[in-house]
Amino acid sequence: MTATKVLISGASVAGPALAYFLRRDGYEVTVVERAPDLRDSGYAVDFRGAAFEVLDEMGILSELREHDTRMSGTLLVDEEGTEIGRLPAEAFAGELEVPKRELTRILHRITAGDVTYVFDDSISALTERESGITAEFERGATREFDLVFGADGVHSKVRRLAFGSPAGALRHLGLSGAGFSTVNHLGLRRSGILQHGADRAIFLLSTGDADRLTVSLSFSTASPALDRRPRHEQEQAVRAAFAGRGWEVPRLLEAMSEADDFYFSSSCQVHLDRWSAGRVALVGDAGYCAAPTSGMGTSQALVGARALARALASAGGDHTTAFAAYEEELRPYVLENQATGRETAVTMFGGGAAPTDAHTS
Repeated sequence: MTATKVLISGASVAGPALAYFLRRDGYEVTVVERAPDLRDSGYAVDFRGAAFEVLDEMGILSELREHDTRMSGTLLVDEEGTEIGRLPAEAFAGELEVPKRELTRILHRITAGDVTYVFDDSISALTERESGITAEFERGATREFDLVFGADGVHSKVRRLAFGSPAGALRHLGLSGAGFSTVNHLGLRRSGILQHGADRAIFLLSTGDADRLTVSLSFSTASPALDRRPRHEQEQAVRAAFAGRGWEVPRLLEAMSEADDFYFSSSCQVHLDRWSAGRVALVGDAGYCAAPTSGMGTSQALVGARALARALASAGGDHTTAFAAYEEELRPYVLENQATGRETAVTMFGGGAAPTDAHTS
């Protein structure tokens, strides 16, 4: 019997996790990723609740514990850098926190032996037929698959191709931010410093690498449009938001321009009436992003990947039945996480910009 051929777009967390479970169940899996290689940037990620069951089932929980950042807590400071309070490690780190690059590296390693990875490419078109789906690529040759899964993030290309741009699908929570690393001139050791106000926040932390300081500069925005703009425009927006600020701000803004791991993103949620269309289904942020403020993005990606694979196994490969069961099981969990994401965004920025629909995906 010929194995079912599936294509997964995205090689961050949800994609490789889904690849692991589908390959285990006998599927022939291809993962396409637009980046030229595994991404080595991004903040530390944490795990909560049911995600530990998934990690244990995949056999990587013990290994991930070896990369625990073991954060000791976060110092709260005012605009002059004077201490005004402290937060425990659990406020940001969850039950286990690891550098994201370690998670993606491990997920790739446990799947690369029997999953085909195609880097530096992206799906450009999808054409569904009764017996399968044709995927065209920006660089590679056109190929035929039985199923396609979008695990390509909040601005998912697969979602746009299969669902169009449904009104209200992408909801901006009113804040955006830049992330990068620089020299740890503050001498932090597995700890953080947070300065935040009504419309901007600075979060500095040192995790496993004592010589590096991870920087997050967040500010209020009306839409996530900056996510799709060139780096120099993103930097301009950050400089404008933090203009005239003292303390460490001038030095951090200078370091931002020199950083080779600069990253910019907005806090958005994805709300869809359904997570599948024909032979295409979405998993993780592509289908139901809860926003970074939820603290559940990575856990939700892992739980979602396992739920989707289990639904397919239970339905004997009948994708229509499986996709419906997947949504029915996971949606209450997602809605709870999204509510937390919205509430935290308001709390962080003192009731700043209200969530808005954003049609930039």
